[in-house]
Amino acid sequence: MILVDWQIEDRITRGFIKVEPYNPGLIQPNSLDIRLGSHFVWYVPGDAVIDPYEEGSVCAGVEEMEADSIVLHSGQFLLAKTLETIELPSDVVASIEGKSSIARLGIELHQTGGWIDAGFRGTITLEMCNVNSRPVRVYAGMPIGQLVFYRTDRAARPYNMKRDAKYMDQRQATLSRYHENARRS
Repeated sequence: MILVDWQIEDRITRGFIKVEPYNPGLIQPNSLDIRLGSHFVWYVPGDAVIDPYEEGSVCAGVEEMEADSIVLHSGQFLLAKTLETIELPSDVVASIEGKSSIARLGIELHQTGGWIDAGFRGTITLEMCNVNSRPVRVYAGMPIGQLVFYRTDRAARPYNMKRDAKYMDQRQATLSRYHENARRS
């Protein structure tokens, strides 16, 4: 079941879903708007191959900055964090979706990592890409996406209880931690 406005507000007000900073004006009929944070990370263009099993290659050729705004050039990919830190209980999951007004500028908010497990706590890393033929500037603090909350049965092992919860308590745009997985043959 997708939570609607009054259910989202009720769960946040009662502390079942935690959002910090919380602005009730960001509640939409079926979602909560989230805002762009000020930490950005991107790969410098080059020919070096990124191997998801090799931490050194994942972290090589990366630049990052804190800024009030950033220009995404055509075809550019970058990671950004949300302004909001969230915490989900063991019976609520969320998905992150782009706002249509931002999508109409050519900005994709997430590539495939738009799912937030029950029990997650931290900021959300956005996987942003500009598919427009022109550069687009985005600003820290602007509503950039929306969280859709789904009520589920209580998870037996929510994200915060997993030993391999790679992104628990992240507070910045976070590079892939896939290299922490055991390589299977």
